[in-house]
Amino acid sequence: MEFAFTEEQIMIRETAAAFLQEASTSAAVRAAMDTELGYDPELWSTISSDMFWQAIHLPENCGGMGLGYVELVATLEQMGRYLLCSPFFSTVCLAANALLVHASDEQQIEWLSPLASGEKTATLAYTSRGTDWSAESVSVTWTPVADGYELNGEYRYVIDGHSADCLILAAREVGSTGADGIRLFLVDSDTEGLQRQRLGTIDETRKQAAICCDSLRVPVSAVLGDPATEACSSLSTVIDLATICVAAEQVGCSQQALDSTIAYTRERVQFGRTIASYQAVKHKAADMMLKVEAARSAAYYAACIAEEALSGGVLGQELAEAASVAKAYCSDAAYFCTGTGIQLHGGVGFTWEYDIQMYFKRARASEALFGAAGQHRERLAAMLLDAPAIGGAL
Repeated sequence: MEFAFTEEQIMIRETAAAFLQEASTSAAVRAAMDTELGYDPELWSTISSDMFWQAIHLPENCGGMGLGYVELVATLEQMGRYLLCSPFFSTVCLAANALLVHASDEQQIEWLSPLASGEKTATLAYTSRGTDWSAESVSVTWTPVADGYELNGEYRYVIDGHSADCLILAAREVGSTGADGIRLFLVDSDTEGLQRQRLGTIDETRKQAAICCDSLRVPVSAVLGDPATEACSSLSTVIDLATICVAAEQVGCSQQALDSTIAYTRERVQFGRTIASYQAVKHKAADMMLKVEAARSAAYYAACIAEEALSGGVLGQELAEAASVAKAYCSDAAYFCTGTGIQLHGGVGFTWEYDIQMYFKRARASEALFGAAGQHRERLAAMLLDAPAIGGAL
């Protein structure tokens, strides 16, 4: 595959970088981290109304811009670079993708329009175990009742689950196992029987929540797509699409770790010369740059595959392979670059005054999100050998 940015894509990426450099400063990120909401509503309003990023890859008939996944990934790379605190990932990369992949045409028009305008935020909840991120990890159950369905169980690690206006809940029929019996339900966050609690995490730039469904009653109209259609395959696609988005953010995180570390080593003087002039430091910086470039190539390759997948031109396994390649490379790059950055900063690397520690925490948290690098390599091996994974699913 030969890939090159178009002029429009370059403009989108440069515009995003310029805006976030001014709007998502270190002070702004730290202020958002300290809030219960986890982001600045005024900044989100500006992004929604002026930048219109939340509508990048949404169809025009739903109020979107009708662009592709490459444009989305280019924007997410800059968000990762500047640690933007916002409900963008949960709303666009999770909820909107779930609607694009599994909802009916009428449901897409009804629900994507308020997401595209920034009127509402949303997220997806499906897993209860941090070691298994596959679609089959769904444990919350649904039971048919007279007027619809009743959901019971608990979700964890739900991104922006404490603040989203609406939630897409994955649940399985009581007694079902594996890929059977899974459905997607869309509910308002204030629905009776839904309890939400923000969780404390290592990365406070991205809030997570636990969501409990206690005899949660939903109407038949809350089911996304055809109620008779299994949703496991669609959920797997949504997870792969979100995995590519995380990989894009990790590229930005890695790039910023490299840039800030080089800037620091050019200022830090030891034994009468800047430490950037020492050969050992140069070798470390070169290793970081190699990781960043390899990760960026993997992320944009996956973005091209995702774009084809959303247009119906790619099989599920091709998307899954691309997502796992991107996540494995980008997780390694983010962890290596931020960890090396802390080492080259010396004793101050993990102090609160320096931003490199925030990038390290983001790298560690995003590495686990949707499966660690080792799990994705195992998944790739299983797909290539057409054999079940050994030692646990994603």
